[in-house]
Amino acid sequence: MATYSWKPKVRNYIPEKEKLQLEREETTNHPLKPLVVSDVKKIVRDGSGKEKGKPKPAAAVDPLSSALDGIDPLSMFAAAAAAKPSRAVDPLSGSAGSTEVDSGTIDDVDMDESFEPWSSRRGNILATYTTSEKLSITTSFLSPADREKVAVKSQVAKNTVTDQVKNRLEQLDDFEEGSIKEMLNLSQQDYVLRIEELNNALVSAWEHDQKVKSLKIAIQCSKLLVDTSVIQFYPSKFVLITDILDTFGKLVFDRIRQKSSYIPPGSKKPQMLPENFTPEQVPESAKETCRNWFFKIASIRELIPRLYVEAAILKCYSFLTTGEYSQALNRLTTQIRGIGDPLVAIYGRAYLSRVGMAVAPQVKSHHINNLYDFINSFSQLDSDTVQNVLAMQRLDMPSYLHLYSPALDWLLQCIAFKAAENTLTEILGKCKKHCNNALLLNSIMSAFKPEFISRRAIEFLELIRECEEAGFPKHNLYKSLGTNLMLAAPAEQHRRGILNEVWKAVMKFQTPMEYITCAEVWVEFPCKHFSKKEVNTILNDIIKHMTPDRAFESHYLELQSVVSKILSQMHDFSILFSMDKFLPFIDMFQKDSIKVDVCKQIMEAFCRYQIEPTHDPVIVNAAIFICKVMHDSIDALTLDDERRVIGHLIAGFVRKISFGRDLEQQLSFYVEARGSFSNLDTVLIALVQCVNQLAAETRSVMKGNHSRKTAAFVRACAAYSFITIPSISGIFERLKLYLVSGQVALLNQALSQADAFFKATISLIPDVPTMITIDNKTRSSEPLLISFLNQFLATLLLIPDNPDQGALYLLRGLLNVLQDYMWDNNTDAKAKVYVSVLKLLSAIGQESYAHHIYKVDSNDALYGSDPKFIAEVNDTSQTLIKQILDFCKTLPQNDPGNKRQASLAIELFHTMLAHGDLRDDAMATLALNLWNLAQKNGQGDTKLMARILVYVKNHGKTFGGKPYADLASRMHLQTRT
Repeated sequence: MATYSWKPKVRNYIPEKEKLQLEREETTNHPLKPLVVSDVKKIVRDGSGKEKGKPKPAAAVDPLSSALDGIDPLSMFAAAAAAKPSRAVDPLSGSAGSTEVDSGTIDDVDMDESFEPWSSRRGNILATYTTSEKLSITTSFLSPADREKVAVKSQVAKNTVTDQVKNRLEQLDDFEEGSIKEMLNLSQQDYVLRIEELNNALVSAWEHDQKVKSLKIAIQCSKLLVDTSVIQFYPSKFVLITDILDTFGKLVFDRIRQKSSYIPPGSKKPQMLPENFTPEQVPESAKETCRNWFFKIASIRELIPRLYVEAAILKCYSFLTTGEYSQALNRLTTQIRGIGDPLVAIYGRAYLSRVGMAVAPQVKSHHINNLYDFINSFSQLDSDTVQNVLAMQRLDMPSYLHLYSPALDWLLQCIAFKAAENTLTEILGKCKKHCNNALLLNSIMSAFKPEFISRRAIEFLELIRECEEAGFPKHNLYKSLGTNLMLAAPAEQHRRGILNEVWKAVMKFQTPMEYITCAEVWVEFPCKHFSKKEVNTILNDIIKHMTPDRAFESHYLELQSVVSKILSQMHDFSILFSMDKFLPFIDMFQKDSIKVDVCKQIMEAFCRYQIEPTHDPVIVNAAIFICKVMHDSIDALTLDDERRVIGHLIAGFVRKISFGRDLEQQLSFYVEARGSFSNLDTVLIALVQCVNQLAAETRSVMKGNHSRKTAAFVRACAAYSFITIPSISGIFERLKLYLVSGQVALLNQALSQADAFFKATISLIPDVPTMITIDNKTRSSEPLLISFLNQFLATLLLIPDNPDQGALYLLRGLLNVLQDYMWDNNTDAKAKVYVSVLKLLSAIGQESYAHHIYKVDSNDALYGSDPKFIAEVNDTSQTLIKQILDFCKTLPQNDPGNKRQASLAIELFHTMLAHGDLRDDAMATLALNLWNLAQKNGQGDTKLMARILVYVKNHGKTFGGKPYADLASRMHLQTRT
């Protein structure tokens, strides 16, 4: 038993602390600041005055910076993205090995963020304009017999002119007019598949050098745009067909560019044309090919195919001349006037504008001419022809006008892009004179800058009031105007007049849909520019309009949007919650799931924008009501993520409420909150933390010198925590809160309350499961338990013993619990905890402790190094050492067992070096035995063991270090064999 004796080292913490302090050195540079290295050139001149030598390299060079020439690829990517934010840049494209740039896509135009490209619009058009009607395709390429072989005949390379002419004649014979067939009764999905097959057929024909067939496919696809038999599908058809035309235009352009290779001056190797080539660099043969394509297209008899196909290859004019774009675009604009159907015409104008923006964005005249042509022909919409079509297809005028929106919006966007303000003035003048129509007015407000619209808000209100509705609802106009005024505020002197006039019109809308569509947008205007009175009035009006016949049930999304816009502008919740119509407005959300979502929106805004703590009763009462709605929605089926979100929001609200120095009122609020939100662990944890903080603040206010009243108050706080913690389901959360609450009680000299917390902590340890689920993964709980026990042991040092319980009663109780705990036999957790307890016992046996709590006498003051107390500490230490060594003996004698044994031995050896008195022979002998055990069977880490030996030797050279020197002389390093 003598081998297992323990005698702690006598410590004097103050000199030790001073000795361990490092010298402070003032720094002038941050250690993470990038190192700037300058290259210094050392110049040596010889007798003739000439320079000799080489540049002297800098002393410290960053190898990464030098390898990358000072610029890393991610920085280059970020700089490129910042320079062109509207276009995605692939950081790997630079190393892909391809130098050719795709110049064939129509949308490949360098626009800023204010211009929405066609590629982002097309998906919305395809999703919006659908049909259940049967469709048809007229083509000579997808007849049932031919679809089995969409691919074309392969063609052997022909070397003679005669062979080439013969081959072209064969292609023309394959596609005589008589072979054209009509495919009927296609569903929308089948129609899209057939269009995709046509696109594949075009590409396949081109790859097999059948250019005539490709042109035929492009022509027949263009002819499909004449058909308006299923008129509500026309915008989507336009998108699908023009995709094929874009492909054709790209193929033609790339083909001519490939034939335009040239030999640069001073070189013998032909090169492709650069991206920004000039017509002078194009060979005459390529120009002739380009002219042939335009001649072929000019010979197309029908207007619409000729117009679309020429527009598709318009970019090819760049091979011929630099000044043709403006003339060609205006010529094609004039040709569109020959299209009789106004819907077909407007989409033709939209395609021409799309091509124009791609090939010549600086040319503007054709855009405005196309718009004026549309305005001049707008009367066609009321013609008998159009009315007969609508009657045959059973389509009403509002739905018909809705078909114009994509094309008209695009056309006006092209006009408005980087346009001066007088352009808007000119267009408005034209509208007043010829066509003050709601459809056109809406597109104008959607296209031009909000600043332009805002400065003319009064004028637009007049136009809206007097415009011809003609089937296009006016509520859309008020909505568009409101959207612009939210982005750019009108002049202050006009704001009230604008709001009054708009709201008078909005209140007269008959259907709830029209009303709420406008109210959703315009509710933000008074929030932004007026007081709560105007906002409250609008909320009251919304309630009046949406309550009859429970209309609100069909418009929850719009009502949610109203709440979002109010919250985005009003961040003073004392004003928001004081509006007597706000909570009644929330009550309109009768569906539980939606009401909970709205309440979450409100509390998210409250937690984000309520910076200063508050105790405003209006805020407190309203927020409690909202939080109770969220809390009461939780049941057994609620998902954990939903519980977590709601719990964090309510906890955030709890932390925002502060009654200042009125501590009793603060505690009363926490008591009320516990009663209201008892089903959420997150909230209960936050409440316990807040109460502990309240007790700590009370101590800070009293500077540790409690009066009778404050002493009773901190005990009441401790009682609150003691009652609340058992309601929390997470066992580690309970352990941590018991520990923290006990520490707070100890700080406030509430010793009996602290004692109760620590006893509860010890009694809870046996309930800790061996496995625990974290982030949906099952893991061992021992690492968490060891971490907690180390914190708990550090606290036990300062806790005075209860005279009625005997010395070290809390520690003895903890050791009894740890002895009976079901530890994992495959780990060394129990032994490691015992080593930590041994360190604690060494600190407990000191004459004076390293730390103390104000007005709390720890055991060093209570016992004054009483021999009986020291003997009790030493006996407990010896028992622990025996159990640790016995545990080492029980480990299996194999590789894992030997490694665990060596690890425990070296850890206990470290503890003896730091905390044991090696002047005692038994202690020195035990330390040497542990050293040898750590190296037994070659399991010791040679480098680690060498560093430990050096440490012991160095310690032996210090004053009073003879025991360490003697131990070092007996320690030997064993090498692995």
